Amino acid sequence: MTGIRVLTGDRPTGPLHIGHYFGSLRNRVRLQRQGAELFVVIADYQVLTDRDVAENLPEYVEELLLDYLAVGIDPAASTIFTHSHVASLNQLLLPLLSLVSVAELRRNPTVKEEIAASRQARVSGLMFTYPVHQAADILFCGADVVPVGRDQLPHLELTRLLARRFNERYGQLFTEPEPLLGEAPALLGIDGRKMSKSRGNAIALGADEYETANLIRRAKTDSERVITYEPERRPEVASLVLLAALCQDRRPEDVAEEVGDGGAGRLKAVVTEALNEHLRPIRARRADLARDRGELRRILREGHKRANAVADRTLDAVRDRMGMTYL
Repeated sequence: MTGIRVLTGDRPTGPLHIGHYFGSLRNRVRLQRQGAELFVVIADYQVLTDRDVAENLPEYVEELLLDYLAVGIDPAASTIFTHSHVASLNQLLLPLLSLVSVAELRRNPTVKEEIAASRQARVSGLMFTYPVHQAADILFCGADVVPVGRDQLPHLELTRLLARRFNERYGQLFTEPEPLLGEAPALLGIDGRKMSKSRGNAIALGADEYETANLIRRAKTDSERVITYEPERRPEVASLVLLAALCQDRRPEDVAEEVGDGGAGRLKAVVTEALNEHLRPIRARRADLARDRGELRRILREGHKRANAVADRTLDAVRDRMGMTYL
């Protein structure tokens, strides 16, 4: 991965949870250790896609940064930045919007799903165009690779299309980024539904050991005594088994066999011990980092400085190709 540039990120809408950790954060750290250059966007403008007001942003941005640093993202090797502080990135949205039709935006399946699930009474222009904003995130830094789930492939395909259209219309500038497909572990929330910040069914990375034990104790299981790993037939039990296996770097089938006829009580005890043990050093780092909020702000300022330098160069190149250099 040496010499490869990767774009990834999150919306600051609340605490990150163990689903984020096992689904993407660990993979980002792995890519960084393999020599990839990470650009990590804290997508604060995109908080407004499905809500009228972006609440608690200073707190959420800081907490997100704490989670990134605690899991091992190195601010010396990665560029962590917020949308709202990189002006040239956002200005890049305008020429990119000129390359896509309204009909193409309407056909994007992820946009249709997001609009259907939106909390807003009306669909905002930001919601409608956020795949193009995401394309600006990817293209401004020249990302070669973007880690995505299969449901996000339409977004990346739009980015590739916009890069191709710009190059055809104005001359070669953008590379077409490749997807890095990962099979994120299917961890369910404690209520048996998809783990989500908005559903209140997640175990936050910043939770303490007592909170973690309490939440796992409440996790939904089933009435069968013998524990088996059968994701299709027993999804709630399988999710807990998988969580313990991920923490211990073992096969879920082996974890299930070890618990055996210990039932849900024994399974939850195993999961609690495994998760708390795995997260203990991360939580210790997080607590240490939280003591120096000034250092967090310094890291973010440095990330903004680097991201702005890259975005300014990209926008200058775009203006040059488009014949908009007047000075």
